[in-house]
Amino acid sequence: MNVIEINQLSKYYGKARGIIDVSFDVQEGEIFGFIGPNGAGKSTTIRVLLALIYPSSGSARIFGQDCIKDGPEIRNYIGYLPAEVYYYDHMRVIDLLRYSASFYRKADKNRIYRLAEIMDLDLNRKIDDLSYGNKKKVGIIQGLIHQPRLIILDEPTSGLDPLIQQEFFNLIREENQNGATVLFSSHVLSEVQKLCSRVAIIKEGRIIGVEDIKALHNNNYKKFKIQLAETVSSDYFNIEGVADLTVDENNHTFLFKGDINQMIAKIHDHRISNLIVEEPALEEIFMHYYEREA
Repeated sequence: MNVIEINQLSKYYGKARGIIDVSFDVQEGEIFGFIGPNGAGKSTTIRVLLALIYPSSGSARIFGQDCIKDGPEIRNYIGYLPAEVYYYDHMRVIDLLRYSASFYRKADKNRIYRLAEIMDLDLNRKIDDLSYGNKKKVGIIQGLIHQPRLIILDEPTSGLDPLIQQEFFNLIREENQNGATVLFSSHVLSEVQKLCSRVAIIKEGRIIGVEDIKALHNNNYKKFKIQLAETVSSDYFNIEGVADLTVDENNHTFLFKGDINQMIAKIHDHRISNLIVEEPALEEIFMHYYEREA
């Protein structure tokens, strides 16, 4: 069953491009990544899903219901964290969160205290005294108070320190294990790699691929670091399947896609001081995916 179904969704701001013919599905119970650089159209897609803005064409459905026509009903079951959070400055955090909880029939106000403990947030401080990172914590708790069936996160970790980021990831995994479906939008690919099973890749308003995270790794490049005990020409490893070749004296570093035996044969007749073969970072894979699609 699909929790989110997006079909040829487009949004224009006058003549300016927002998103163009965006289509993808998010299955019930999965953590789905939505990745692309800033300005690619991630937030626009999410705002259309939430009926915060209306599409120019196409359709989007959540829980089988139309996102625009049935928006008020659907939003009872959605937890949303926007990329930027803004609040009434003079309220205390606890008062703001209790007020937020009052909008939901099933919200457990005691849950506020558990989430605040996990996120290390002082509930008695005023909003205008909080740092950007602490305001983001308020947004996270606000989005999870009512135990939503669908959690939509737009660049959720900006402003959070690394320790709190890890607590946040653990919290989202726990919510997912308890039945929540998650749409996780980010330009930080290592975050998506930690949480998601599938990703939609967006560039300049268009979806250029929907991929399995493991497939992105397994069907892509391996990273070679070869230190030879002798000198060879600088383009010795510049063969088919090699990308991003850099040479520093006898150290050769590159990405390779192809039959690994071909590379072993290439170095067979040379003495090797060191050899490292590893998975490249998802960022490196992502850049080559973009270049290939271009």
